[in-house]
Amino acid sequence: MNTFATGSSDSSLGQLAPTVKSRVSSIDVLRGLVMLIMLVDHVRERIYLHMQVSDPMVVESTSVDLFFTRLLAHLCAPVFIFLTGLSAWLYSHPASGDVRSPSSFLFKRGLFIIVMEMTLINFSWMGEYHTLWLQVMWAIGLSMIALSVMVKLPMWMIATTGLVIVFGHNLLTPISFVPGETGYALWTILHDRGYLIAEGVVKVKISYPVLPWIGVIALGYFAGQLYGKSVESGFRVSCLTRLGLGCLALFLVLRAFNLYGETLPWEYGESTIQTVMSFFNYTKYPPSLNFLLMNIGIAFLLLSWFERVGNENKAMQVLKTFGAAPMFFYVVHLYALLLVYWVLIAIFGANQGDLYGVNQFYWVWVMSAVMAVALYFPTKYFAAYKKRSGQAWMRYL
Repeated sequence: MNTFATGSSDSSLGQLAPTVKSRVSSIDVLRGLVMLIMLVDHVRERIYLHMQVSDPMVVESTSVDLFFTRLLAHLCAPVFIFLTGLSAWLYSHPASGDVRSPSSFLFKRGLFIIVMEMTLINFSWMGEYHTLWLQVMWAIGLSMIALSVMVKLPMWMIATTGLVIVFGHNLLTPISFVPGETGYALWTILHDRGYLIAEGVVKVKISYPVLPWIGVIALGYFAGQLYGKSVESGFRVSCLTRLGLGCLALFLVLRAFNLYGETLPWEYGESTIQTVMSFFNYTKYPPSLNFLLMNIGIAFLLLSWFERVGNENKAMQVLKTFGAAPMFFYVVHLYALLLVYWVLIAIFGANQGDLYGVNQFYWVWVMSAVMAVALYFPTKYFAAYKKRSGQAWMRYL
């Protein structure tokens, strides 16, 4: 039987308990923060794409401001997907009512997100439809479908599976397939970034190999137990702090000695800043163990800090608003950026080859701040509308 139905106590946090009565603000605050960081990265891809970055980045040819802005954006995908798993546990343990299986909802919402990625979201990137870019929403959707099956397992098995994937997938790096070879399509979806279809009217590119993200969403689901009703805030904050420090400590040991968890070893550069850049230069596609340890470790510490700060802080309220309607913000900001880019092209023309771009990087941050202010009130309105609405389909947004 499903462990949710039986109330199994096979996890290290003890028996599953009903969730806290109200939505935990720190989760929305963290989600809102990474939504704004994501906005900065997407503005960069609109008006600074002529200075494209590779994965991992080339330290010698990447400016300091571009490098650290991109490094900051690395926080987004791990937090999105980890919190998706955590939120799935909260869904299965509603504030009022009996524990329920999230399997059906995860499966249907995963499919919904994949369809959104292939249609509305994909078009927003280029304003045309010549390549199907399967990116973070694709990874979230497939991870949710995988979790919809995994939630039928005992909690200890979900945690073990997540840990094995997150810590072990770097061992798979030597495995590779060439296009046309048996196993290429499956391996491209799971582990190696590449084209599923490289020729034809519509090409298909897997930008986010999904296997490591399945591990992340599983660990997020397991961590959801920290937000059970029987867990005191002080204990939760303490656990989150220790988890965060533990992740960062392990990450520093693995990285400092180039032991494991990243295919690109760090090296001493021509300057101190280049050495620092080399140390923090990680593979995102797929995310290396060091990439995940650093960013999820930071996420744990932020969750702990945001819970201690509480809701009285005005900045926390603003972040919470952005985090309360993430799908709405995601879609709207992409189309707003597309529209702004078309206007810039119409006014100034293409000044960087076929692209429009700015010469000074600080314009990326200026435009991001303007976009954040412009999108705040529509997001606030939609978040309030979603909360008032009793329509079932609103849950998918």
